[in-house]
Amino acid sequence: MTLLFLRSRTSAGPAAHGPVGQAAAPVNVLVLTVAGAVTVANIYFPQPLLAALARSLGVSDRTAGLVATAAQLGYALGILLLVPLADTARLRRLTGTLLALTSVALLVAAAAPNVLTLLIATLALSTTTVLPQILTPVAAALAGPGLRGRVVGVIGLGLTLGSTLSRTVSGAVSDATGSWRAPYLVAAAATAGLLCVLPRALPERLGAPGGRRVPYGRMLAGLPGLLGAHRALRVSALVGACVFAAYSVFWAALVFHLAAPPLGYGPGAAGLFGLLTVPAALASAYAGPLTDRFGAGPVGRWALACVGLGLVLAALVPASPPALVVGAGLVVLGTSACQIANQARVLGLGRDVAARVNTVFMLATFGGGAFGSFTAAWLYGAYGWPETLLGAAGFTALGALAASRRRDPVPA
Repeated sequence: MTLLFLRSRTSAGPAAHGPVGQAAAPVNVLVLTVAGAVTVANIYFPQPLLAALARSLGVSDRTAGLVATAAQLGYALGILLLVPLADTARLRRLTGTLLALTSVALLVAAAAPNVLTLLIATLALSTTTVLPQILTPVAAALAGPGLRGRVVGVIGLGLTLGSTLSRTVSGAVSDATGSWRAPYLVAAAATAGLLCVLPRALPERLGAPGGRRVPYGRMLAGLPGLLGAHRALRVSALVGACVFAAYSVFWAALVFHLAAPPLGYGPGAAGLFGLLTVPAALASAYAGPLTDRFGAGPVGRWALACVGLGLVLAALVPASPPALVVGAGLVVLGTSACQIANQARVLGLGRDVAARVNTVFMLATFGGGAFGSFTAAWLYGAYGWPETLLGAAGFTALGALAASRRRDPVPA
């Protein structure tokens, strides 16, 4: 957790002027973690603003909700279309360009005169704000095998905190200024500020020196082939999809469960639950060192057990807010720890394909989350809270079955 500045043990030259393979790579984990938290926040901070912008722009709540949908769609497009570039592109130029484009799109969103302009700007900014999924494989490659899990864990913690706390910050800024546009201006300033520090913290390229540059079209066409070539990627992608599906089922249904009798809480309760699970998110960062020591398999299975325990607790005591908070914390802890372990595993497949395997892994994870959200709406509407949690438990069991079929060697 105090891992802020590392030096790779496997490198041999100055990092600032060469590729990763030649560098005595200083890993400025603090800068990469803050950059990941700031940029991932751009996806989630608009969510508390939807009702205010609906009133301001004169549209229905359902239409305003398309802003959140556009953000998720744009992020998925960015992962597919832009993240693979990190394997061959100049990292400093790539990150600088993405930061500049995101800042401009945030300013356009802040000045949007109508919802159509806001939707287009949201789609654009979420597509270019995929730096978290570029920084993670870069940091893992710089750190080397002995520290890969720790670095992935710390950066993953930054992403979790950025996505969680961004909602609280944007709501507070909006309340203080009386405008839904102010948080967009704050986000634009924070994103633009990274231009001064982030490119300097990165190597020129991620790939090995003298490596063959794969054409962009061939990189995209080769993504499915990575699944066939690497069993570790197939297992991690399936486990990641399952655990994120269970996570999405739980959180999507929790909003409705909290509002229904006998609890009857308002919409702010779900946001409060998010804040109350921050300690669990902090604890999940220790999955990184555990993965370095014991391997991704044991840590992933332990994490899935945490998710299952949280679901059982929420099902057994559905009307107890403390029990629901503890259950939600266990779900967050298990999901985050499982993601860290599986991501560390796939990022160990080779630095020349690190960005591409991360693309495949994250697309599978987000696909599982989208399917989980859809499943939650159907299950809760048709049956109710216990049956919805049973569906989440089914996803967790499927992930545990997939994880049990692979035995990783224990790291030296």
